[in-house]
Amino acid sequence: MIHVYLVPGMAANPSIFDHIKLPSDRFSLHPLAWKIPQPNESMSSYAKRMLEEVTHENPVLIGVSFGGVVVQEMAKNVNYKKLIIISSVKTKAELPRSMRFSKALGLYRIAPVGLVRHVNLLSEYAVTETLKHKAELYQKYLSITDPVYLHWALEHMLCWDQTTYAKDLIHIHGTADPVFPFKYIKDCIPVKGGTHAMIISRCKWFSKNLPKIIGD
Repeated sequence: MIHVYLVPGMAANPSIFDHIKLPSDRFSLHPLAWKIPQPNESMSSYAKRMLEEVTHENPVLIGVSFGGVVVQEMAKNVNYKKLIIISSVKTKAELPRSMRFSKALGLYRIAPVGLVRHVNLLSEYAVTETLKHKAELYQKYLSITDPVYLHWALEHMLCWDQTTYAKDLIHIHGTADPVFPFKYIKDCIPVKGGTHAMIISRCKWFSKNLPKIIGD
């Protein structure tokens, strides 16, 4: 049995993985939930605390978006079978210019992360079915609204200082990702037309291809 541990994106809960279906005779999926950071906690310390939930040897580590950053830090402290990131970045050089600009100006310190807590208001005031559907999806999947976590995660995403990455890392990235634009991404498995939320919108692609990517 291959044990696969999955870390969601920033503010997302483990339900983003609900529609990923791998053969149950070969794979056991373990979606992980975010922990609330401790005061002034480093990324390294946080990654080690996340590893407390990894109870099997030689796991597969998969992270989405900010979760991809976190699993890379987790991988530095454990022997793993495969390390896979989705809709994420391998180094700070792959961050878009807007994020590097925000880091330089320290804008993450004043980001209105509290607005996320009021995303439920979008569904009440949505004027079209499309907007209402999107609001319902945000409400379902982006449920981690603790301001301590959000400020910490935003700062550590923008200030992540990694310049090199594990040579065996596998990077899967959508060509239409607006958060981490494809033009900044090197050495990846491209998913044509995939957006930043493709772990949900392209779940069939992942269900079909992850077994081959992970291997036996």
